[in-house]
Amino acid sequence: MSSNKTVIITNDAPAAIGPYSQATTNDELIFTAGQIAIDPKTGMLISGNVEEQTHRVIQNIEIILNNAGVGLDAVMKTTVFMTNLGDFARMNRVYGQYFKDKPPARSALQVTALPLEAQIEIECVAVKS
Repeated sequence: MSSNKTVIITNDAPAAIGPYSQATTNDELIFTAGQIAIDPKTGMLISGNVEEQTHRVIQNIEIILNNAGVGLDAVMKTTVFMTNLGDFARMNRVYGQYFKDKPPARSALQVTALPLEAQIEIECVAVKS
């Protein structure tokens, strides 16, 4: 496996708000930073329920992956952080709209809080073909 790290940056997805990258790759795997429901046009967290936030989060991930030359079908693993696992079924219905065939492995856990009071954050690992 290659150890060369390349930073992935796109202006079409929310900018990093700290000392981290939107994603990194070693030309084999792509690792995204956790994405919350920030509208890339405004830089603000969208208002709305967990379904609306899940759509925005996955769209942000898709934009980053597209910039790296792959799509959501390249995602091997996601980690979902939620502030209320009681919303899991609602999140899962939206998630399933994006990962229909051969969905990635996934972990989901409840956390006390997320940046900007987001309800959900998702990170992923994808394969670069």
